[in-house]
Parts: sequence; structure tokens; C-alpha cells
Amino acid sequence: MQEELITPWDEDETLGDFFVPAYIEEMAQEVITHYDMTVSNMVVITTKADKGGLIWKIDTNHGPRSLKILHRRPARSLFSLGAQEYLVKEKEARVPPIIKTTSGENFVEKGGKLWFVAEWIEPLYQVTKDIEGAKLLCHALGEFHSLSKGYIPPAGAENPSRLNRWPKSYQKVIRKMDWFKNIAHAYPEMPASATILSVTDLFEEQAKKAYERLTQSNYYELITRGNQEWGLVHQDYGWSNGQMGPGGMWVIDLDGVAYDLPIRDLRKLITGTMDDLGTWDVTWMLEMINAYHEANPIENDLFELLLIDMSLPNEYYKNVKELVYEPELFMDSELDSLCTRIVQTDESKWPAIDELQSAWKGASSS
Repeated sequence: MQEELITPWDEDETLGDFFVPAYIEEMAQEVITHYDMTVSNMVVITTKADKGGLIWKIDTNHGPRSLKILHRRPARSLFSLGAQEYLVKEKEARVPPIIKTTSGENFVEKGGKLWFVAEWIEPLYQVTKDIEGAKLLCHALGEFHSLSKGYIPPAGAENPSRLNRWPKSYQKVIRKMDWFKNIAHAYPEMPASATILSVTDLFEEQAKKAYERLTQSNYYELITRGNQEWGLVHQDYGWSNGQMGPGGMWVIDLDGVAYDLPIRDLRKLITGTMDDLGTWDVTWMLEMINAYHEANPIENDLFELLLIDMSLPNEYYKNVKELVYEPELFMDSELDSLCTRIVQTDESKWPAIDELQSAWKGASSS
């Protein structure tokens, strides 16, 4: 009899955040039998119902642990589990240790997904959302990047590398800007259409200039160093995935790690923080970059790429790109307000980047 596969279970978002299908709960009980532990309680922490992923906190006779279904392809998940083990065993990083099965494996494959158990780190708490908290986050990110260098994935794992993909990702942003305008033209009655039509040219021009700067930078020379020398990026790092705990800052939820230039993570953290602040603040940016630099020094060519990546219209693209799927639902008054706010924030971006470049040159030459 063919094993049932785990599939997305709440695509219409009506079942609630913590609903788990009965067949997956049954699978969980079967998976637990592969471990030397007795489970007395299971609590759903979060689900990715649209992708088939899930995390439980489980109480065991060995203390609290997590049981996790990785929603990605098994070979992709094998890469991230190998990275987690490498960081803990080889580099003694503050990353949750994986618990082995009774047969010595890092995972159980069931339902077409990889399941694994890890230690539940307690206590963990988010750092304060101020400049000091941001510095802690950035220093921990630099440590993570530095320690991840040298990782070689296990046999059978995919080899997700974004090192060579920067030009294509920039071109994709440029191409999507035309899509946004075409869709807004096609749905003129939607509340956000007029705003999208009035501002997208601005952001398209920014994307084109960023792409031109990328092609003229030392990007192609930097990536020749290869995956192992650059190490891993987290790809989803932020206030919830870098938390204070025993001994210092811990990095959690490593499911999406991939090879890339490390400053992509730092850029995401900075631009997201500036968006939260509602203005581009050079003091915050410098403090965040310096904190990262202490743990994983940023050479000048890499700093230039950080500035180039910042100059992409990242926040506009990230917030508007979903409209291509359901424009009649997505282009509402909320998106209209969001676009207006992004344009306002963008006005402070360019003088801040110029000032940052001057300030950093002064710091790096002293």
C-alpha cells in the first residue's frame, strides 16, 4: 500500500492557525517511535498549512523538544539539516542541536517530508526593538555567517546556491515592474491602481540603476571564491529567528539556509528595520553594520554590494508582487496606503545611503 503524502491542508484559510489533520497527527505518533523518548504532551507552535509544514513543542522524559515537519523537498531539507548539525558539532554555534533517531539518523522521512526532533532551547526571548537590540541581532548574524563557512552538504542533498543568481533576481524585479503597470491598467477601478501607475516608473528606474551598478561592481570576482568560502545565509533572519538565550544569541529556524553572499541577510534586516521605522536612519544603519562587522568583517567590495542591494526597490517589490496572482482582491485601499507610505519612506533612503557610504569610508580608512 502506498504511503499517504502530506499535502497543504488549509488553502482557503478557514481551519485556523493550529489545526492539524488527523492523518498527520497519526504520522507524528509513528515518527516518535523512532526516538528513544517518551512524549507526554504535544502543543502546536506554528503551521505552514499552505505548504505542509508544522512545529510542535513536545514534553518528553528528556525535557522539552521540538518536532518539526520540513515543508520543502526532502533533498532540500537534507541540506538544511546537514547545516544545522555542522554548525552545532563542528562550530559549536548557538543553534538547536538535532536529536538522533534510535538508528542514528538526523530525521525520519514520512509522508514525502523530512521530520526531525531538536532540543527546545529555554529560555529564549526576542531582543528589544531598539538600536541596542538591532546591534545584538546583527552581531549574532555575523557570527552565524562566519561559523557557516566550510559547510559541505551530505550525500543526496540538493546544493541550493544563490551566489550566481543576483543578476537574474535583479532582472526579475525590473520585469515585474512592467507587470505591475500592465495589471493596474487592466483593473483601473481598483483603489490601488492609480497609485501603482503613478509610482512604479520611479521604482523601475531604481531597479535598472541597481542592476547596472551590479554589473559594473566586483560581484563576478567575489562569487568565484565559491560556496564553502562564503558560507550560508539564513534567508529569513529577523527579530523572531535571532533570540537571546543561554550563553548569548541563538539562531533558530534554519530550514531555508542556502549558499550566498552573506550581506544579503544583513541587507534584508536593515531595509526591513528602516521600513518599520518609517524613515531611513543613518545612525541605526551604521550601528547595525558595525555590529555585524565586528563578528564577520565586511571587505570594501562586499560593502559596495550591500549598498547596491539596498538601492533596489526591495520594500516596494516585496509588498506589491502578490498582486499578479489575485489583482481584484489585492489592489485594495490597504495596498494603496501601503504604496503611499513606501514612497514617503523612500524619500529619506537616498540621502541616508549617501551619508552611510561616506561614514563607512571614514570608518574603514581610520
